[in-house]
Amino acid sequence: MEEKIKELTLLLLYLTSWKENDLPGEMRRSWKGYPFDILNELTDEELLRGSTRSKSVYLTEDGIKKAEELMGKYLADIENV
Repeated sequence: MEEKIKELTLLLLYLTSWKENDLPGEMRRSWKGYPFDILNELTDEELLRGSTRSKSVYLTEDGIKKAEELMGKYLADIENV
């Protein structure tokens, strides 16, 4: 169950994220209103980046790729995603 929570947290971070012009590559920013232990695990896996003092995190290129894979896993039956 913990793995699903981590996957769904990453997916929600991606779905609520936005791209800023001053970020390198394909990184996207999202508010980090999720359990810090899950955010820390995603950061340790290099799917997220950000400081502990910031209210937002950045999804890395690997984080974006993983989130897009999770869209297929969890949202395959929903139209127009």
